[in-house]
Amino acid sequence: MKLLGWMLALLFLSAGVHATDASQDKAVVIHGKADRDVPGWTIKTMAPDGWTQDCCIYAHAIGVNEVLYKGDWTGDPERVMVLNVWPAKMSSLEAEVQDDRHNYLNRDPAGKAGVFELHNSAVACRGVLYEGTDHKDDVVAFCDPGLASGIRFSWSMTLAHDDHDRDALLALFRQVVEQTRYAVEQADHPGAAKAAH
Repeated sequence: MKLLGWMLALLFLSAGVHATDASQDKAVVIHGKADRDVPGWTIKTMAPDGWTQDCCIYAHAIGVNEVLYKGDWTGDPERVMVLNVWPAKMSSLEAEVQDDRHNYLNRDPAGKAGVFELHNSAVACRGVLYEGTDHKDDVVAFCDPGLASGIRFSWSMTLAHDDHDRDALLALFRQVVEQTRYAVEQADHPGAAKAAH
């Protein structure tokens, strides 16, 4: 009977550990090492329920800092949230947005570029929703953590224009962007991933 009690205790302990791990898996934390005038940084957000985060296999292979996706990784960019971090070179966040808009409409002159409303109280972000003649929509949120950070970053996601889950996916994307926080790294984090340049 005592052995059965120990086994049940271990089972409950194991279940508790798995539940804790599952909740911790929702936290997305990406680090970048200091590089010349750019201090080390950390970007944090929360992954939507049931979504997988990756910084170091798939994201690294496509040259970005983080990807969030649901289901199996297929390599198809649709329904994948992508974080990209780069050294700030343009004069302002607005300049970044306008440059991206100009480049998009140069590639697809009949495409449309509209405002994607979002509100992040911690980091200045601007959202754009592109509708392409290829029937693909691209939502992009450009964010500026401030001059001292030396960086800017974006979250982006591609969707089929007629995706039956479009509204729900855009709501999840907005949630990820609005929960994104930036912090300066005081010391290099042992697992820091270098910002993609």
